[in-house]
Amino acid sequence: MIERFDLSERHACRLVGLSRDSYRNPPVPDAHTQALSAAIVDIAQVRRRFGYRRIHDLIRPLFPPVNHKRVYRLYSLASLAVRKRKKAKRPASDRVPLQIATTVNEVWSMDFVSDSLANGRRIKCLTVADDFSHECVDIATDYGISGQYVTRMLDRAAVFRGYPKAVRTDNGPEFTSRAFMAWAQANWIRHILIEPGRPMQNGYIESFNGNSGTNA
Repeated sequence: MIERFDLSERHACRLVGLSRDSYRNPPVPDAHTQALSAAIVDIAQVRRRFGYRRIHDLIRPLFPPVNHKRVYRLYSLASLAVRKRKKAKRPASDRVPLQIATTVNEVWSMDFVSDSLANGRRIKCLTVADDFSHECVDIATDYGISGQYVTRMLDRAAVFRGYPKAVRTDNGPEFTSRAFMAWAQANWIRHILIEPGRPMQNGYIESFNGNSGTNA
């Protein structure tokens, strides 16, 4: 108002109900708030489809006292709200090469395949394979498999094999659910997400599944 309408500082502050002292000395975020805001932005740039609640789940181990309201406020100030998807062609990008595992349980890759029964009812199969040994860690078949279902299956496999250092998945809702993210955090497991539309970034499990159904 001062710059655009050439009002005096006193007049402009009175119109908007702002004290002149506050105008002259705007609040400066403390170091903790700056670190928290930077962490929120970093996570949002990597997990672009995550809202503030999922970001809050990921950030709690680093900032235990922070609640979801504060995360939402900083999330909004940074204009990070998830935008609705638009149907548009993705620009061509380089294929990200697969890292070669050097030991058993270094990385487990997983994906879904689907099929139909004789009565027409759809079923889903979750296959999990070890990148190094190429052996099947486990296979689950059911009419519906949620993120929590996936974590129970992986916990069962870990009883006999131990937990992997990392898991590689696509961006399906089962793998980006709060239940799955919390499981990965609790067990100190790195979650490798492939780029949307790039199934060969998950080439080990794609090769394992072959043509034994339709990718879900």
